[in-house]
Amino acid sequence: MITKLDDTQMQIGIDSFAAAYDDASLAVSASDRLRNLVEQIEHADQVGLDVFGIGEHHRREYLDSAPTVTLGAAAVRTHRIRLTSAVTVLSSADPIRVFQNFATLDLLSQGRAEMVVGRGSFIESFPLFGLKLEDYDSLFAEKLDLLLRIRENEHVHWSGKYRPALTGQGVYPRPVQNPLPIWLGVGGTPQSFARAGALGLPLMVAIIGGETRRFRPLIDLYRETGKRFGYSPDRLRVGVHALGYVAPTTQQARDDFFPGYARAIASVAKARMAGRHPCRFRCAADSAGRAARRQRRRSSREGCSAQ
Repeated sequence: MITKLDDTQMQIGIDSFAAAYDDASLAVSASDRLRNLVEQIEHADQVGLDVFGIGEHHRREYLDSAPTVTLGAAAVRTHRIRLTSAVTVLSSADPIRVFQNFATLDLLSQGRAEMVVGRGSFIESFPLFGLKLEDYDSLFAEKLDLLLRIRENEHVHWSGKYRPALTGQGVYPRPVQNPLPIWLGVGGTPQSFARAGALGLPLMVAIIGGETRRFRPLIDLYRETGKRFGYSPDRLRVGVHALGYVAPTTQQARDDFFPGYARAIASVAKARMAGRHPCRFRCAADSAGRAARRQRRRSSREGCSAQ
């Protein structure tokens, strides 16, 4: 994870999905894996990394279905590193519980919690929690609206389609940080980038495949939308979540990293895109970039028409 705060400051961190297997694809003790993960976060704090994030999945391959529990364990063993989700699948979560969990984490860590919320790239949480996949987009939009309302107000008045209305109930505890940092996690759709800009939320770009530079049109769309909605550049922060591996030489990095990476990508492709075109990962950024440029041209025309 790399986050740019401004023109002179950048944060670097690590995200983990708490894989339930080792580098050789062998199953490991779930208890040992989670305890080791907490030790890894502690070590990341000691060596000076800025942030550590834990994902959210609800499948056998990963042990991160309750990320705030793991982050809470790490909070009391660390001192400086920021602790975040990567990402919180807000579409299938209760925004009240999400806020309460991260507010509690913020209290435990003395003001080092944040969250990245998104729609998620897997769909197993929808049937698990009794939700309809056809409501994928509308669930996220409604729940994001409620989450932001809770962040702004201790007592909440709100109504929507997918849960009972709130009529002034208090949401507790309140976090140390005000406001509690909420990032919008996005993949490759221009609408998601534009939404983040319109809301003035910091942006976390999840790059599954494709060259990083090809996401530039989407970042431009985000910043242009934010500016159009009146947000200052310092509020429109950008982060990138991407795969990476460090070794003494490029060749050693390839030799160490690629076999496990290839297995993981094959497994993800089988789970997510059975029967789809095999270039999906490679082409995602290209098609998203073209769509972003089209949306920017439409926005420009609409702006001119309104003047």
